[in-house]
Amino acid sequence: MLSGWLKVVGVVGGFLSIIGAAQAAGSWSASVPSVMVAMSDRESRSQPIAPPNGAPVPDGMLDRIHWRLEAPPGAAINAWLCHPEQCVALSGGRGTITQLAGRQADAPLQFRFALRPGQRPVRVQGLNVIVNYQ
Repeated sequence: MLSGWLKVVGVVGGFLSIIGAAQAAGSWSASVPSVMVAMSDRESRSQPIAPPNGAPVPDGMLDRIHWRLEAPPGAAINAWLCHPEQCVALSGGRGTITQLAGRQADAPLQFRFALRPGQRPVRVQGLNVIVNYQ
């Protein structure tokens, strides 16, 4: 009888630890205004992208970031998503990065852009991120 009770306690304890881990993880999302990219030798930067007020991330660490941006068809730009400690090159109009995993989730992110040589200025819009953290 006692061993049966211990099994129940073990299962409940394991379940509660899973619930606690799930509660420790979370996500936040944000959008920022468009950016005019006009030079190849100087980066254009978006406004800082920070967690919304009240998002419980003070001790959270980044896991993965889903990002999206819209550039005009045929626009030749270089794009990065940056944390204060590191930038990651982006390709295409959307994707997921994990290279910033382990960095503070409450630090502001920022999109950065530069034209490739010989390109005309373009406006990049639809700048969105979904940040998953642990």
